[in-house]
Amino acid sequence: MCLLKILLVFSFCFVVAWFKNIEEHEKKSIYTGTHQYYGHIALRGNNLEDSEPSKFERWFTQHLDHFNPNDERKFQQRYYVNDELFNTTSRNVAFLMIGGEGTAFGSKVTTGAWYDLYAKQFKPILFYLEHRYYGKSNPTENLSNENLVYLTSQQALADLAFFIEAMNKQHELSSDVKWIVFGGSYAGSLAAWMRLKYPHLVHGAVSSSAPLLAKLDFSEYLKVVRDALRANSVECVNAIKMGIKQIDTLLLQSAGQQIIADKFKYFENIDRSNNKSIDFSLFYNRLKHEFSLVVQYNPEEFMSVENLCDIMTSENFGMEIDRLAVVDYSFSKNRTNSLEAGNRQWLYQTCTEFGFLQTSSSKSQLFGDKLQLDFYEKQCLDDFGPKFNKTFLENAVKRTNVLYGGLNIEVNNVVFVHGSLDPWHALGITQSKNGAPVILIEGGSHCSDMHNPLPNDSPQLKAARYQIHRIIGSWFNL
Repeated sequence: MCLLKILLVFSFCFVVAWFKNIEEHEKKSIYTGTHQYYGHIALRGNNLEDSEPSKFERWFTQHLDHFNPNDERKFQQRYYVNDELFNTTSRNVAFLMIGGEGTAFGSKVTTGAWYDLYAKQFKPILFYLEHRYYGKSNPTENLSNENLVYLTSQQALADLAFFIEAMNKQHELSSDVKWIVFGGSYAGSLAAWMRLKYPHLVHGAVSSSAPLLAKLDFSEYLKVVRDALRANSVECVNAIKMGIKQIDTLLLQSAGQQIIADKFKYFENIDRSNNKSIDFSLFYNRLKHEFSLVVQYNPEEFMSVENLCDIMTSENFGMEIDRLAVVDYSFSKNRTNSLEAGNRQWLYQTCTEFGFLQTSSSKSQLFGDKLQLDFYEKQCLDDFGPKFNKTFLENAVKRTNVLYGGLNIEVNNVVFVHGSLDPWHALGITQSKNGAPVILIEGGSHCSDMHNPLPNDSPQLKAARYQIHRIIGSWFNL
């Protein structure tokens, strides 16, 4: 089989947000493509976008600033509603999927485990609320720093609270209605925090792959990636490290840099004389991002860990650096401008609340020492100004953990679900507490429990969904 055919087998499509209104404040950053892609979830077998305007699409008039009673400004927030399964006699069960850092699509209210396994059993009315500042829920004209002050997890939680109150009235739900919220990744954190902050509105929460602990230097992320690859093949990890060392050597000289440019089609639009150290870090970050995605979403939508390691251990593709280039090519030929959409919003949230900077600062690490903390900190400075320095970031992370409790959160009627292969579980709740059980899916990936159930799903994944179903039933005293 020729190389092109092999690469086509391993091709994939990125799942990202798309923000339509590109103004002067959404200028292209030198860091384009360095976004962590934290939380963008694809449901297997679904189109990335609705093929036509969804019949479930609605709009809700939302407060811009929930914490200033003198601010009467409003914006239109998109949501989807599906009442086709709803028990209109009792009218006492509502499911709410929380939107995260990406566009919300109407297909979500007719697909996924929450629909196929849970909604069909408990007969709720289904809602899916898009997160402010993502998709079409645009509170402000542009994404200037002055406007982004309204992009916070606290405002998002208040959006959900006011939305629930409004839907109770609009759909004439029973006075004893029980709302169950669902979310994955960042939205999984929001689900748990809704139960923490608004227990009078939310009866239970299914929190999938949620990183509840805000952390500036998230070095554990790449350690999980390394361990997952090593579990498949020690030779795979060794080949990646050797390929990175070969890149290190080539980048020391201009001739070697040209070889890298030719192999990886990199530096084509970059002035290397401007700041080589930044350019090189961007390149290492690109490789880190690609290999991390394989592990994070294994095997959903992306190349699987097994496929990746097959390439990295095959001498048919040449030296280790050539094998890295094969993996990179299968990503880059599917890379589009849509990757840039949503970057500024999520980068702002990481700089002002969460950190989540996936560092690699030691030569012994999988991707070497070229991704130091200051590389990521510089993104915040360059995109948002001198105020966003290291001290600001450290204080922002501390504040978030004070607000929500980090890993010491005290909640009940919340089930925390994680996959053992998902690097984000390192910042999540992994030990059960009274009223807050944990389900760890061996071999599971990021938000894998949320995907459409398939016959060939692993026994561990099927068992996890059964447990979630049983726990939700217990919240209804069933």
